[in-house]
Amino acid sequence: MTTVPTSQAGPAPTPVPRPDTASPPDTPGLRERLRRAAAHYGPVLAVYGVLKLTGFAVFMFLLDSAGDFRGKNPRFGGGAHTWDVLGSWDGWWYQQIALHGYDPALEPIPGATGLITLHGNSAAFFPLYPALMRMVSEVTGLGPYGAGMTVSVVFSFVAALGVYAVTAHLGGRRAGLIAAGLWAVWPGSGAEWAVYSESVYTALAAWACYAVLTRRWLTAGVLTFTAGLARPTAVTLVAALAVAGLFAVLRREEGIRRPLIAVAIAPLGVAGYLGWVGYRMGDWGGYNKLQDGAWAHKFDWGRHSLDVLTSVPVGRHDYRFAMPMEDMIGVVVVLLVPVLTVLLLRLRPPAVLVVYTVLSYLMVMATQQYFGNVSRYLLPLFPLFIPLALAMRRLKWPSLATVLGTAALASGSYAGYVLFELGVP
Repeated sequence: MTTVPTSQAGPAPTPVPRPDTASPPDTPGLRERLRRAAAHYGPVLAVYGVLKLTGFAVFMFLLDSAGDFRGKNPRFGGGAHTWDVLGSWDGWWYQQIALHGYDPALEPIPGATGLITLHGNSAAFFPLYPALMRMVSEVTGLGPYGAGMTVSVVFSFVAALGVYAVTAHLGGRRAGLIAAGLWAVWPGSGAEWAVYSESVYTALAAWACYAVLTRRWLTAGVLTFTAGLARPTAVTLVAALAVAGLFAVLRREEGIRRPLIAVAIAPLGVAGYLGWVGYRMGDWGGYNKLQDGAWAHKFDWGRHSLDVLTSVPVGRHDYRFAMPMEDMIGVVVVLLVPVLTVLLLRLRPPAVLVVYTVLSYLMVMATQQYFGNVSRYLLPLFPLFIPLALAMRRLKWPSLATVLGTAALASGSYAGYVLFELGVP
């Protein structure tokens, strides 16, 4: 028997590493992750930013060329400069809260017998937005106006990313980019870059819905809780999360603990603030009484909305709070929502989007208010962008740029000037 010398036997076989000793795969560093995030989300921010800046520039031009704001009270759509208008109306209240905090009270107006019987009080405005204003002011040294604008602009981009994330999850990246563009030009979008809370609330609502879609239940619960500190309409988001959580529990797809915790956390924001206001006023229904007595906002089962919808189309303006131009845009928006809702339902979207959209619409329509405001109140209904975005994604980029660019130019009027100067935003 002949043996092969070790020197002639060839190289020894390479040992195969055991699974528990294998080297971990290379993970990208922070710089690489940032580069990938910029490549992915940069176009979303660019699309929204360019369209929004275009509409904003037109809005400022219209304000300056008309000049009507110069003769108005700085609290009610006036000021020394065009940009001062953006901090008037509700913006004035938010600045006062950021500076002085709250003092909830129901103060009757002596001898008042009409719609307005109470003095306005800061407790009507939810606390998250002015709290963010105060925090930014403390960190940057900006005044309440500058801090409020900073918060609104930053959160408008966060909202654009949230709208993109939800739409892209259902219809792909191209549809998501278009939806972010629609957020910039939608009726009422003039409030996105103003001392108003719409951008903050929409950002929280969009990302809460995305968290539900991706089964991040605790994140969804915390975001919904936080949204409840921004606007009272967050009760619709709470209901949407509750329905989605119930479906998840019934289907037993991922256990019941996390969905139930999310559902339990979600209402604490809005309930906590309303409870605090009621306690401070000594009246548990104090918030609603303040809205009714100081702003004439009350739940009327849609009587005022029906009055406007049956008057404007026939050229009548003898209804309560009539503002012809703003109300005409409001009627168009109100009639557009059911059409887009039907198109959304045909896509069979997740229940959280359907419940949030339908309840938000019904809540706005069933409340007596300045009807022209309806385009602002319906601005957070971002799921309505989805069917439009899916239809528009068939267009080539030059066609899309033309459509969205034209809407951006026009939005300076219908979403900005009409809202702030021809109406009461």
